[in-house]
Amino acid sequence: MGRFPSSVLFCCDHNAVRSPMAEALMKKFYGQRAYVQSAGVHNDMEIDGFAVAVCDELGMELSRHRSRSFEEMQEWGDDLGQFDLIIALSPASQRMALELTRFFHLDVEYWPILDPTGLGETREAKLAAYRQARDMIRDRMIARFGPPTEG
Repeated sequence: MGRFPSSVLFCCDHNAVRSPMAEALMKKFYGQRAYVQSAGVHNDMEIDGFAVAVCDELGMELSRHRSRSFEEMQEWGDDLGQFDLIIALSPASQRMALELTRFFHLDVEYWPILDPTGLGETREAKLAAYRQARDMIRDRMIARFGPPTEG
């Protein structure tokens, strides 16, 4: 378990499933201890309905999340150098984060989290895959940052 960062950016491919779930979990578990955001390599998808559903099961509201890319973050004035830690949840987002932060002194971690999109034939099977991804993020987060300090 490493030191607790003051700011964390979660990233994945589209900022529509894994990174929004991670952002919501971090905020739920650790409250205001850290500034938390998420981004994607691309911004070509809206928040995924199955991600909204499995987060709702834990009392986390994702339906108002608006996907954004690394490029949009920079356009809106968010400097990646302001983050202590970037956690990449996909190989493409890890490559992008390392490329964009090569001149900054910050940590980039890679958490290999299952991409649940496209898995499962039935609604229940799809929900099970999304729960698995959510729970992988939760378990990794608790291992990295310690037990939740909030509800």
